[in-house]
Amino acid sequence: MTDAVKGPASYFPSIEKKYGRPIAEWKDLIRSSPLAKHMELVDWLKSEHGLGHGHANALVAHTLAEDSAK
Repeated sequence: MTDAVKGPASYFPSIEKKYGRPIAEWKDLIRSSPLAKHMELVDWLKSEHGLGHGHANALVAHTLAEDSAK
């Protein structure tokens, strides 16, 4: 039995389906942005790329957590 994906990553399948880009591409966009703060990045994804708040928040949270773990 496999454990269900939890947290921000649980949004990834629907993000890929709805916006047509792989998660790695979204993460690259976030990392290449001159912005650094969580909500600045969320607002940028919403305004410039048309993501909904929940999807943008999940991508930013997961990407920033991944980067801080390095």
